[in-house]
Amino acid sequence: MLDHMTARPPTIRERRLAGELRRLRESTTPLNLEEAAERLGWSKTKLSRIENALRRVTAAEVQQILTLYGVSGPRFDALVDFSRTTRQRGWWDIYENSLPTDYATYMGLEAEAEWLNSYTMGLVHGLMQTDDYTHHVAKSILMRFSPTSEVERRVTARMARQKAWAEREDPTRLWTILDETALHRVIGGPGVMRDQYRRIIELTEQPNVMFQIMPVAAGGHPGVVGSFAVLGFRERFTPNVVYVENMTSALYIEDEKEVHTYSLAFEQMAAMALSPEESVAMLERLVRQ
Repeated sequence: MLDHMTARPPTIRERRLAGELRRLRESTTPLNLEEAAERLGWSKTKLSRIENALRRVTAAEVQQILTLYGVSGPRFDALVDFSRTTRQRGWWDIYENSLPTDYATYMGLEAEAEWLNSYTMGLVHGLMQTDDYTHHVAKSILMRFSPTSEVERRVTARMARQKAWAEREDPTRLWTILDETALHRVIGGPGVMRDQYRRIIELTEQPNVMFQIMPVAAGGHPGVVGSFAVLGFRERFTPNVVYVENMTSALYIEDEKEVHTYSLAFEQMAAMALSPEESVAMLERLVRQ
């Protein structure tokens, strides 16, 4: 029915619920899409659209799905309660039509995450960037491919993302490991970089921030293949998600085994990186140069 159809892009919560319903069918039942739809008395198209967040799903429908999949107890109650909140939209939704879909989706996931473990190779993590650093990054990446207005939209979105993180009552816990080479890559000039070093030092004083530097001297480690982030959420029924970004698109990994591999890789890298104290000391030396 029309009132159940998603006439506008789905919210992050709708996508998370859809992904969890699909994962439950695939991991806890022997049913394929057609078989599950038949057992529910629905069309295959209806269930497919629900699993891909292309159709709004009611709490009653979620109850039907979970009962079929054998979900009960606290997890059943939590998912049904969550389904009643999925239409809530966040500050990031205003960018859904002006920024690439992958990036807008990531902002929403990051905003709802309880914790974020990130390894970045080429650039300072977005939540730690200064305005000037962000502007020069966006300009260097997009200048030849996009108009100036696109650069400004990226900078505005990045600053809104930081503001929301800082003002959140219970902000996302950020643990980021930055490759040392990013600190020596001069973005916007020496002055911009010194301000950026100072900004990171300031943020490390926050109780929800853990910062480490992966020194070049550490040699090979799991992150040499590229940057990634592991996001965890407050709702215990929601699996962790790995986010991997490249120049033109992004990959979201939800497979439990793959997410576990990335989590183990991050733990190994944290053990190889400089301690938080040593990392701040390196930044202080760079400020004085």
